[in-house]
Amino acid sequence: MSMDATHRIELYGVTISAGDAWRRVPLVSGIVGMLGVVASVALGRGEAADQLYFSWLVAFLFFLSIALGAMFFVLVHFVCRAGWGVAVRRLSENVMATVPLFAALFVPVAAGMHHLFHWTDAEAVAHDALLQSKAPYLNTSFFFVRAAVYFTCWTVIALVYYRGSCRQDDSGDESITRRLTARSGPAIVLYAVTVSFAAIDWIMSLDPHWYSTIFGVYYFSGALVGTFSFTVLIAVALRRAGYLRHAVTVEHFHDLGKLLFAFSLFWAYIAFSQFFLIWYANLPEETVWYMRRLEGSWKALTIVLALGHFAVPFFFLMSRTIKRHRGLLVIGAIWMLLIHLLDIYWLVMPVLHAHGVRPALLDLTTLVGIGGLFFALFGWLLTRRALVPMRDPRLMESLSLENF
Repeated sequence: MSMDATHRIELYGVTISAGDAWRRVPLVSGIVGMLGVVASVALGRGEAADQLYFSWLVAFLFFLSIALGAMFFVLVHFVCRAGWGVAVRRLSENVMATVPLFAALFVPVAAGMHHLFHWTDAEAVAHDALLQSKAPYLNTSFFFVRAAVYFTCWTVIALVYYRGSCRQDDSGDESITRRLTARSGPAIVLYAVTVSFAAIDWIMSLDPHWYSTIFGVYYFSGALVGTFSFTVLIAVALRRAGYLRHAVTVEHFHDLGKLLFAFSLFWAYIAFSQFFLIWYANLPEETVWYMRRLEGSWKALTIVLALGHFAVPFFFLMSRTIKRHRGLLVIGAIWMLLIHLLDIYWLVMPVLHAHGVRPALLDLTTLVGIGGLFFALFGWLLTRRALVPMRDPRLMESLSLENF
C-alpha cells in the first residue's frame, strides 16, 4: 500500500462528517430506546411482571453477547499480534465500549430476581435438598457480588483497550500496542472465567436443578456469531454511506465471513456435544431441561434452531463466492443475528412458558428498548473517533490484506 493511498484514507472515509445521517443515530436511537423502556414498564405491570422480566433478560443477554463477543475479537487481535483485522477493529472497540451501559441495564434483572430465579424463594429452598446444597453459591448476596465483579472486569478491559487505541490515534506511540499485547493474555483468561460464570448465573441458574459443564462455552460461541454478524452489517452500512471504502475491502469481508462460518460450526459442535452427552447419560436431572424443549411447540422451535444455526449457514456460508459478495454476506449475517436471538429466547423462555411458545408484545418492546439504548451509545462512539485506528503499527498490513 503506497503512502499516497494511506493519505487518501486519512482524508476520506474514516471520520463521520458533520451533518451526516449517522450523526443523528445516537439521538434517534436514544429516543426509540427510551420509548421502548417506557412501553415495557407500562405493559409489565401486575400479572405481566413475570413476562416483563423474562423478556428483559432475553434482550439484555442478546445485546450483551454482541458487546462481549466484540471484546473477545479485540483481545484476540492483540494476543495473536494479528494485522489483517486492524481496519475493522475500531468497530469492535466501539461495540466493546458499550459494556458499562449493561451494568445499568442489569438493574431490572436484579430487581426481578424473585420473578426469574426459583432459588431466591426461601420457602422453595427449605423444601428442596438440592437447592440447599447449592445455597453457598446460589444466594442473593453472592449473586450480586459476582455480578459486580463481572461488570468491573469487563468495564476495565473495555476502557483500557478502547482508550489505549484512541490515545495511539493521537500520539502514534507504538509502545501502546506492545503494552496492550502484553496485557491481552491475562485479560483473555479473566474474560473466559467471567463470561462463563455470568452465563451460569444469569441463564443456567434459571433452572437450578440442571447443569452443564460447557454452558459457558455455549453462550460464548453464540456471542461470537452475534458479533461477527453485527460487524458485517455495520461495515457494509458504513461503506454504503461512503465511509471505509479505502480501508475495509472485500478481503476483510471475506475473513469476517470465514469467522462467522467458523463460529456457527463451533456453536453447533458445542450444542451437539452438550446434548449428546446428556442424552447418552440419560440422567433424569439432566434430561429434564431438554425434555421441556422437545415437547409441544418448543420442539418445532428446537428443530428450527438446529437447522437455522447449523445446516443453513453450513451450506450458505461455505462458498468463497458468498463470503466475497457483500450483498449475499449481509443476508447471511442478518439470518445469523436473528437465529442467535432465537437461541437466547430458546434458552430463557421455556422456564416461564414450559408448555409451549407464547410470543408477547413485551418481547418486542424490551428488545427495542435495550437495542435502542445500545445503538445510541454505539452510534455516539462512532462519531467521536476515526472509524479506523489510523496510527496502529499494523494498519498497513491490514490495508494490504489479500486472501489466496
